[in-house]
Amino acid sequence: MSNDTEAEALRLDAAEPGHRHLFHVPPADGGRYPEAAYLAGNSLGLQPRATRDELLADLDAWSRLGVEGHLAAERPWLPYHELLTAPAARLVGALPTETVVMNSLTVNLHLLMVSFYRPAGERTRIVIEDAAFPSDSYAVRSQARFHGLDPDSTVVRLAPRPGEDTLRTEDITGYLAAEGHTVALVLLGGVNYLTGELLDIPAITAAGRAAGAVVGWDLAHAAGNVPLSLHDWDVDFAAWCSYKYLNSGPGALAGVFVHERHHGDDSLPRFEGWWSTAAQTRFEMAPVSRPPATVEAWQISNPPIFAMGPVRTSLELFDSVGMPALRARSLRLTGYLERLLDEVTAGRPLTVITPREPRRRGCQLSVRIGAGSANELTKRLRHEHGVIADAREPDVVRFAPVPLYSTFHDCWRVADALAATVSEAAR
Repeated sequence: MSNDTEAEALRLDAAEPGHRHLFHVPPADGGRYPEAAYLAGNSLGLQPRATRDELLADLDAWSRLGVEGHLAAERPWLPYHELLTAPAARLVGALPTETVVMNSLTVNLHLLMVSFYRPAGERTRIVIEDAAFPSDSYAVRSQARFHGLDPDSTVVRLAPRPGEDTLRTEDITGYLAAEGHTVALVLLGGVNYLTGELLDIPAITAAGRAAGAVVGWDLAHAAGNVPLSLHDWDVDFAAWCSYKYLNSGPGALAGVFVHERHHGDDSLPRFEGWWSTAAQTRFEMAPVSRPPATVEAWQISNPPIFAMGPVRTSLELFDSVGMPALRARSLRLTGYLERLLDEVTAGRPLTVITPREPRRRGCQLSVRIGAGSANELTKRLRHEHGVIADAREPDVVRFAPVPLYSTFHDCWRVADALAATVSEAAR
């Protein structure tokens, strides 16, 4: 890539600096720049600078107060999870009573499927995308087996048309219109982890519910990446993790949404524990739970405070910047990277498989390589150019220009590194 193109990227960053200063950026492991061009936030987000001090403050409360920290800490532990509720609800377009932070993503999906996957008669199928994240595939197959069903016939995997990389909305809604009477649950990824495709959540939700199915969403790659309106879209339930775009640390606590129309429904089976009962009666130590008519009825255990701290810090950051501003910056960064990749992929064995329409993607662009290993390519990008990307074997490399901390210069470095690493002659 030319020096003029690099100068343009630096000019764009000067005019629109973003929020990189709020994060710790890893040092480069190669190349000529001190910091890495980090485009792997779709796998693990960077650490906010505020996280360490705020987490240490919670640890200090434990050392000073012992058990009294449940009520006497600056951020008391007993209601600590409530500090996360409103910002998490705003992030996903939900009511606070519909949103809770708890557990990990796949654990939450299982807890939700206890309530919402209820096969009966001919309505037994679970619809997922063929390129679903493996954990989701394992989860739904195990749910089918748990109900005494054959997972090979119960789980329907919707695949793109031959020669295409992404699903068409009309193919999903068409299947639901034709076969919806056999579908008990639709569980799709809001943004596909492999291709970066943003599915039409409201249209698919409407089609699934019209067919009589329950519609849930895995928003691991959507929360903090694209604007969401789960309540208004009439989604039945959703779950998401907090370690990707929400920058809350490896294995961070996850989020859950359950639409308010399901609250207080005693016909729904649900696993319970101490935190499933109403807070005002929790310390009565009664033998029978009295769950509240909110999503908190799906909680089981008291929350891990030191795991909640980084999520709270991150959600406050999202609240201060706002998803509309982040989405606007995401569109500009991703569009800029796409234009640079168009130059690089021409004449090289590289193909961008993410939809070109901005409305059909978040901030991830996935590139299929025509020769060699995706892992080997990402190693060369890191060690030779200081570019950190994410490989999905055998042949997809994912680049995520995260609007909170990625820069236009990062995007330029990606294109420059690919141009230098992948030879035109390899075609």
